[in-house]
Amino acid sequence: MDISNIEEKLRRAAMNAPPERGDSDLNPGMRPIRDDLIDAAVLIPLIQREEGPSVLLTRRTMTLRDHGGQIAFPGGRRDVTDADLIETALRETEEEVAIARHQVQVLGQMVPYVTRTGYTVTPVIGSIRPPITPRPEPREVDEIFEVPLNFLLNRVNHQRHSRDVGGVTRRFYAIPFGSFYIWGATAGMIVNLTDILEDAAEEAASTMLQQ
Repeated sequence: MDISNIEEKLRRAAMNAPPERGDSDLNPGMRPIRDDLIDAAVLIPLIQREEGPSVLLTRRTMTLRDHGGQIAFPGGRRDVTDADLIETALRETEEEVAIARHQVQVLGQMVPYVTRTGYTVTPVIGSIRPPITPRPEPREVDEIFEVPLNFLLNRVNHQRHSRDVGGVTRRFYAIPFGSFYIWGATAGMIVNLTDILEDAAEEAASTMLQQ
């Protein structure tokens, strides 16, 4: 999938995007478990490798209160000292995987993703050029790994799974990659990014045909 001019694609997508996406996309009528949603942000780090861009992901430690052991983008809840959610994403990335904010070229952001657990998560897209030496913050991150971006954006790899939660069937996206099971909000954000890039490609093709 063509990801050139991704900044422009993100800007154009924001003009027609819904106010939010979230776990309710696959579960109509589902509400978060709390009314006072917590603002948070994650960085979707695009690492510019010679063989093509990859995406850096983490496996969270099992001891974390929320989403322990799950695959996630670096990020977390907004701090009162953060000027905006972009700063939240950059600060959390620096704290969790030791990638300094000056190493990240921010390309844009997507609409917030609302989780059933009560978070409003803003995904920030950032480009990172090596060399980098990520290091996990041991209290929050068990493992750091990369997945080729083309793999994540391939619809063939986007699966729909479900599980029973308190007698209710919850549906969610999953993108298995080797021994890693990417699912839930992280997979949902990847699907949303795919939507943005595909819509931009279709719009560009339509424009060319009309000329």
